[in-house]
Amino acid sequence: MIFNPRKETFDHLDERSKEIMTKTIEFFEAKGKAKLKEDDHERRWYADFIAFVKENKIFSTLLTPPEFAEGDPDARWDTYRNSVFSEILGFYGLAYWYNWQVTILGLGPLWMSPNRAIREKTGCLLREGGIFGFGLSEKAHGADLYSSEMMLTPLGEGRYVADGGKYYIGNGNEAALLSTFGKNSENDEYVWFAVETTHDNFELVKNVVNAQMYVAEYALNGYPITDGEVLSTGQDAWDAALNTVNVGKFNLGWASIGICTHAFYEAINHAAHRNLYGKFVTEFPHIQQMFTDAYARLAAMRIFSARAIDYMRSASAEDRRYLLFNPMVKMKVTTQGEEVINLLWDVIAARGFEQDTYFEMAARDIRALPKLEGTVHVNMALIVKFMANYLFNPGEFPEIPFRTDAAHDEFLFNQGPTRGLGKIQFHDYTKAYSKVDLPNVNIFKEQIEALKTLLMTAPPSKEQTRDIDFLLCMGELFTLVAYGQLIIEKGKMDGLGDDLLEQIFDFMVRDFSKFALQLYAKTSSTEAQMEGCLKMIRKPVVDEERFQRVWQKEVLPLTDTYEMNP
Repeated sequence: MIFNPRKETFDHLDERSKEIMTKTIEFFEAKGKAKLKEDDHERRWYADFIAFVKENKIFSTLLTPPEFAEGDPDARWDTYRNSVFSEILGFYGLAYWYNWQVTILGLGPLWMSPNRAIREKTGCLLREGGIFGFGLSEKAHGADLYSSEMMLTPLGEGRYVADGGKYYIGNGNEAALLSTFGKNSENDEYVWFAVETTHDNFELVKNVVNAQMYVAEYALNGYPITDGEVLSTGQDAWDAALNTVNVGKFNLGWASIGICTHAFYEAINHAAHRNLYGKFVTEFPHIQQMFTDAYARLAAMRIFSARAIDYMRSASAEDRRYLLFNPMVKMKVTTQGEEVINLLWDVIAARGFEQDTYFEMAARDIRALPKLEGTVHVNMALIVKFMANYLFNPGEFPEIPFRTDAAHDEFLFNQGPTRGLGKIQFHDYTKAYSKVDLPNVNIFKEQIEALKTLLMTAPPSKEQTRDIDFLLCMGELFTLVAYGQLIIEKGKMDGLGDDLLEQIFDFMVRDFSKFALQLYAKTSSTEAQMEGCLKMIRKPVVDEERFQRVWQKEVLPLTDTYEMNP
């Protein structure tokens, strides 16, 4: 149910993809935990990892569309195998995942560009082992595209000069190309263009973080640009920015899953061998509860994200359901990752601070993921746009299959305009829930009905819809509905056992109650809304025998099944 580098066979992957994954695991295990931690503590740039990627043409194979791969039969952009790779990198260290992640973001505007020459150059640079970066945010404005101060000034005859600064740009020290967002100084039109970090007019100001990865502040000082480096303009440039983030933010959930999985092994190994007051730590009932809750949450993160892959890969102009599930992988899965680490940390306590543990990195790095590629609040604001159609106005769609096929996900680079989100429809979520008749799932169904009743009888007022804090809480309740739907869908596909599914919905019922109580307590909530919230507050079914089956058969047996090479 969770990833184990010692046992994973990658059976759903083709031979070249298996080779990439197994070689990556071998790279980190050969490096060993002591060296991994030393490099982290010394904030050492991961040149060895970049050299490994270059030697094995990993980024080239995983991130190049076939059209620009010079006949490489294994090159494609395949969300399934990219997610597998993201999980592996997260498992061994967020810094390594970050190098991959910002390369993905940097490639977005390049692969979405109509400029064929720059796309051919990008394919060549990937084959040479190049990494990339995404020059969007600025120091004064963050990722506020409207306020960008990077200016591209036309000089005539297809020539321009770029001036301005960018801030918080991963790989900004060594990127082969940095996709840079700005405005045309003459007409204020949005524009993407590519710059080289080796150019004399490129100024690398500093690394803005105290870490292994290089998160750059850089400046362009009279940097010469031609039409050959312009990627897109106007509405196309705007869409390329948002559509690139649609692609990139999906990886954040998988990084969180990888981090939590490694931390879980380390925590249960420690607890199972630590004897306090004549008992092993794993014999204490509250410890069993924490581990089982952490395991159920981690399993749910992985199950949901795996099903979301199918919607990403099957997306089209007529089926944009991925635009709900995608930000949920970024927002919901990464915040659940924080919950998992908190539970594990309460078990291992001071051990989680020790410098020789992976956990020390995990506890620090897990906090980053909800805050990258749009905050939780930004992604929740996006998710809320889909609530009405999802709950009350379903459409008809063919069933999405399990997608592990070796196909290039072409639509991700042709997503089209970023508007019209309120018109997107979803299939009837009750079809998934109706296939399950289990106590906690049934309680959860009743909670969903109570939420729908509240929305119909006491919907948010105009003032409340402008209150982001109020909407965030309402969005959390809605998010749980979609979270449960995909968990059930994937569970049915994979033969997920009733015991674990019920244990997952045990925490889902509790979380639904928690957010209902928070909504109840909001300053602006009305009497009718408070009454509706009380109907959502439920207790999951107590089943000690089920709990012990999950603990004894699924959680405790993970002890000593993985430990990183020293």
